[in-house]
Amino acid sequence: MTLASAKEIYEEVYENYKEYVNPPLARVMKVSGSPVEVCARGCTIVDHAGKEYLDFAGGYGVFTLGHSHPKVIAAVQDQMERMSLSGKTMFNIMLGRASKRLAELAPGDLQISFFCNSGAEAVEGAIKLAKAATNRHKIVATHNAFHGKTLGALTVSGREYFRREYEPLLPNVEHVPYGTTDGLAGALTDAAAFIVEPVQGEGGVIVPPAGYLRAVREICDASGALLIADEVQTGLGRCGLLFGCNRDGVVPDIMALAKGLSGGIVPVGAYIARLPVWNAAYAKAPLMHTSTFGGNEVACAAALAAIDVLTEDGLVENARERGKELLGGARAIAHSYPQVISEVRGLGLLVGVELTSEGYGGTIIPEMLKMGVTAAWTLNMQRVIRLEPPLIVTAQEVERALNALRVGVATAYEKLGQL
Repeated sequence: MTLASAKEIYEEVYENYKEYVNPPLARVMKVSGSPVEVCARGCTIVDHAGKEYLDFAGGYGVFTLGHSHPKVIAAVQDQMERMSLSGKTMFNIMLGRASKRLAELAPGDLQISFFCNSGAEAVEGAIKLAKAATNRHKIVATHNAFHGKTLGALTVSGREYFRREYEPLLPNVEHVPYGTTDGLAGALTDAAAFIVEPVQGEGGVIVPPAGYLRAVREICDASGALLIADEVQTGLGRCGLLFGCNRDGVVPDIMALAKGLSGGIVPVGAYIARLPVWNAAYAKAPLMHTSTFGGNEVACAAALAAIDVLTEDGLVENARERGKELLGGARAIAHSYPQVISEVRGLGLLVGVELTSEGYGGTIIPEMLKMGVTAAWTLNMQRVIRLEPPLIVTAQEVERALNALRVGVATAYEKLGQL
């Protein structure tokens, strides 16, 4: 690609964003130096000028298998030759297979799956199921949570900034502190469910104390409320465990999944529930909750192939080992620059670098981009830089990302001093 053609591509994309996509976002991305992505493979994204970037933003957790994994691509291509979308009036063989595979993989007796297209849809479906199964209306969630931006998911999310413009939202929703059970029992009186993330991703990568979910499970059981685990970001190996709730050995009543469910090839979401919970809601009304595109053949083929790669290639173990290296390396940088980094925390390959001031991030992330490494803020806490690479990442790639982070932090401190 010539320099002239690269410039033309950038100008075309910028103008299209400015005129037809999101004008203020277009300006922000241009000022921050965001290039145009044109292709990607493995942990590498290539921009319009041919520059390669190590992807440590990871599509906010989507690319568990990296970009364009060949086994998932092959499964999708094969299925597209047969049938891409369901006609909906007949049995769907791929949906049945994907649901069975998910039940085999999921904790405990989670068994019945509903496939959809995104994490927000999975959360919406889980909330509806809980209400219908219990014949209760109240939902309890946590402060600082993020469950999506559709109406119900936004209501149970815990940051006022994203909710304010759309109020009034759903009624009968209460938020409690995350990571502690103080006040939870009282809040769950007559509640349909408690929805919680095993690790708060967009909340700043907040890892709760060990045993938190076990205590939550006991309180839910005592109150008759269902436990919904939002594993959209934490599930399928991200935290160095097959599911985040496995850390405490807890089986939720309903579990929401998405992001890495297709390995980063096509949009896929799902929620999976215990059979008694499903039957309590839908035994006499099997079409009460449906989706036109959810569970289509191509999406299910991608999910099946992605699950096979995840389990056969030892990616959960790799996430655990590479996560230790990433966490340890980032903490060493924090030790060298306590004026810039206040804390580093994480689980597996979900790592958050909390800055002493949000102002540093505007220098650190662009500096990392200059060095060919992507990173991103967490939505609910923008002084936290999220490092979330694919689960296939190597030790050498972790070291390269850490070097870029160190340079970014050093440059920020040199330019800005102590904020």
